Amino acid sequence: MPESPASSAPVARSLILGSTSRYRRELLERLQYPFTTASPDVDETPRPGEASRDLSLRLALAKAHAVAQQHPEAVVVGSDQVADLNGQPLGKPLTHERAVAQLRQMRGQTVRFYTALAVVCQATGMVHSDIAEVGVRFRDLADAEIERYLLAEKPYDCAGSAKSEGLGISLLDAIDSDDPTALIGLPLIRTCRMLRAAGLVLP
Repeated sequence: MPESPASSAPVARSLILGSTSRYRRELLERLQYPFTTASPDVDETPRPGEASRDLSLRLALAKAHAVAQQHPEAVVVGSDQVADLNGQPLGKPLTHERAVAQLRQMRGQTVRFYTALAVVCQATGMVHSDIAEVGVRFRDLADAEIERYLLAEKPYDCAGSAKSEGLGISLLDAIDSDDPTALIGLPLIRTCRMLRAAGLVLP
């Protein structure tokens, strides 16, 4: 009998995280699957009237596709998170003053965090995407609490001005989520599901 052609063997595809976020990199490292990172170089400016949920999904897909175009044989993970308070997106504060203003605005309120995920392989035409929605209820914070927290953790690169995986948990009354790491920046339950669908064998 003739041997099967080598081309019929399954392709071992590399995994690329289309992000320069250290938070997403650290989360993906939990899966103990080798990967590299690449900058997606995507314009993250919201479109006029664009809902926070739609913005997060559009950017996650754009990031994954941007990197996949450069690495068509790889499986690429793209993700984006948008925090939303009463229909208004909350960006990264970047400065102490903006973080103070954000936390004052959010105290006693429930903020919705939309963490979108896209897994793309250009060679196979595979595109999977989903959104993990997290409801975060903030305590009615005093100004002094806000100041002490920000000086201690300096979460100026985080949408919502708080790190739930750190001291920021002390600012909260409740977190409602079906994918616990989504709030940090990458929903790992969904990520595992999509990577398996892409043919990757996780430990």
